[in-house]
Amino acid sequence: MSRESTVKKPRSAGSATAAPPAAPPAAPASGGALPTEAELLKMPADDYMNDVQLAFFRARLLEMKQQLEENAGATSEHLRENEVVPDPADRATIEEEHALELRARDRERKLMKKIEQSLRRIEDGSYGWCEETGEPIGVARLLARPTATLSVEAQQRRELKQKMYGE
Repeated sequence: MSRESTVKKPRSAGSATAAPPAAPPAAPASGGALPTEAELLKMPADDYMNDVQLAFFRARLLEMKQQLEENAGATSEHLRENEVVPDPADRATIEEEHALELRARDRERKLMKKIEQSLRRIEDGSYGWCEETGEPIGVARLLARPTATLSVEAQQRRELKQKMYGE
C-alpha cells in the first residue's frame, strides 16, 4: 500500500514516533473548512507543509495582513483629526500619543513586509523550512509566529551570535 507524499522537501530524518498510514486530511479545495490549530498539531510529521497546512497558514497570514491594513487606516484617520487644545500639557500628551501610534504603525509596516515575504514563500514552496539549515521550522513555531523563517535552534544561534558580537 503506497501513499503519495505532499511534503515539499524530502527529509532523511525519520519521525520520532512511527504513525500508521492514515487517510490524508480533507483539503480545503473540497469545500471543507480549514483545520484548527489542535488538528494541525496532531498531523503526522510526514504530512509537514501539506496543502491543508499551507492553506491554513495562507489564511492566517492574509487575516493578519487585513488587520494591519485596517489599523493603518484607523491611524491615518486618527492623525488627521485636528484637536485644538489650549493647554500645553494636554497638547504634549496628544503629541506623545501620536508618536507612540506612529511607532506602532512602523512596527506593523515591518511586519507587513514579513507577511508578504511569507506569502511568497508559500507560493514558491519554501514556507515552513528554515532558511539556514533547510530543516522544518515546525508547526508549533509557525502557529506562534507565522512569519518565522528560522527554526528555533537557528534562531537561538543567531541571537547568541548577535549578543556575543553586537551585530
